[in-house]
Amino acid sequence: MIAARSYAQNFTADINHAKSSYSAGKLEDAHFSLLQAMQEVDLIIGNEVMKQLPVKMDSYASNPGDDNVNANVGFAGTTIRRSYGPEKNIDLSIIGNSPLISTLNAFLNTPLIGGMMSNGANKIIKIQGYKGQLTKDATASGQTNYTIQVPVGSSLVTFTAKNTTDSQIMNWANTLPLQQIAKLIQ
Repeated sequence: MIAARSYAQNFTADINHAKSSYSAGKLEDAHFSLLQAMQEVDLIIGNEVMKQLPVKMDSYASNPGDDNVNANVGFAGTTIRRSYGPEKNIDLSIIGNSPLISTLNAFLNTPLIGGMMSNGANKIIKIQGYKGQLTKDATASGQTNYTIQVPVGSSLVTFTAKNTTDSQIMNWANTLPLQQIAKLIQ
């Protein structure tokens, strides 16, 4: 709660500075202050999303020291990351305003493109009503890793698991609160 108050104070100060800069005709300063305020809002939202994420995936506990929320300026929005397991067996990242959304949506929603890009290592799936892509990666050491990418609004949820099966990663992905995340990040 202290962090939220701190962000709120910075947000208020940034908005006030933007208003005074705008009134004084200092548009570059106003723009910079508005960007700072938007970053603070992104951090608050990112921390709220982090609270919604499961603290365990089966027997894998999350690694709270690795939890990370970053507000990016410009190209991509907030980046949220959490890992699970002693060897970071499972990795979850959410990138707001991801530049990959349009490409992935084209793959998921255009049968011709999806068919051309299918190589047996990826397939279209549904997680809680959201279309996504499941990709299999077999390593030289015989380990099979899977990645699920799911567009949620303008954000990309990427879920990776090492040395697992497609059914196991699907089970884990279905424990993610995608609808709550979608409400927070829209």
